[in-house]
Amino acid sequence: MKVLTIKNPWATLIIDGYKEYEFRSWKTNYRGKILIHAGKSIEKDALKRFKNFDLDYINGAIIGEADLTDCILVDDELDKKLVQLNSVVYGKNNHLGNYVWKLENIKKYDKPIFIKGKLGLWNYEVQG
Repeated sequence: MKVLTIKNPWATLIIDGYKEYEFRSWKTNYRGKILIHAGKSIEKDALKRFKNFDLDYINGAIIGEADLTDCILVDDELDKKLVQLNSVVYGKNNHLGNYVWKLENIKKYDKPIFIKGKLGLWNYEVQG
């Protein structure tokens, strides 16, 4: 199973339904189910922005899954559309030149799977 490690608060924002687009500097041709891994490191500056969201952060674990359905190069039009969609989640950074990964059918796991993450899109052998 493919896994994507994402720093918090971003991983939790995805799993809790606030964020359905993940930004990467690189493109992927992969489409299908991916596991969402919340990395051990945290973007502390970003945490302040979401303090009113009442998020429960778990780090160093696979916290859910989603279907990766698209990968699009961000242009000015798409960047503006995302800011209009949710200015708190998407409005702080300029995403031009990055790729947006569209995530659908997002599911939060009741029991996180604690495991060390990796860079890039990596593989995890699902047990059972």
